Amino acid sequence: MGDRFNTAAGWALFAGIVALGGAIVSSKFFHEERPEKMGYAIEGVEAEGAGGAAAGPGLNTLLASADVAAGEKVFAKCAACHTVNQGGANGIGPNLYATVGEGVGQGKGGFAFSDALKSKGGNWTFEALDHWLTSPREFAPGTKMTFAGLGNPADRANLIAWLNTQGSNLPLPAADAAPAAGGDNAAAANASANAAEAPATNAATGK
Repeated sequence: MGDRFNTAAGWALFAGIVALGGAIVSSKFFHEERPEKMGYAIEGVEAEGAGGAAAGPGLNTLLASADVAAGEKVFAKCAACHTVNQGGANGIGPNLYATVGEGVGQGKGGFAFSDALKSKGGNWTFEALDHWLTSPREFAPGTKMTFAGLGNPADRANLIAWLNTQGSNLPLPAADAAPAAGGDNAAAANASANAAEAPATNAATGK
């Protein structure tokens, strides 16, 4: 009786080993790598967020309608590192009085600007400030500035407009001209009208 039990147990154990080995082999054989990009691309459909930056109003338009009071509130995010009053002391960052139009990485009472900013060159134009405030690290790779940036274009424009009132007072640009309504459709309509008039003209003149 004991021999029969041992034999049956041995065969059961052997069957289990065979089944486990088969499962491992089959999993290796039929294993499929996860694709790096899931799903299928559909022509004519842009990825989410693609082209979003170009869809809104440009910097000139935002500056022309900027809310200076709102810009002062945005500056609260900068006040821990910067002063903005005339003659104010430098802190972790430089004093920002009369910054708009000033040379990049220059002046400010001997503030120790990073080499990345000192070598940038140019002036703090509205466009340069917008780029800087969007991403300081992208504007000047290697900068000591740890602020990640302002993602909202309206916030940046409001802040730039307010900073401009703090000792710079440069004229703000005019808003960008609005595109002609239905410009492409109007051009297509004119082309169709001209094509339709051509046969009638040729018939009348015999040409």
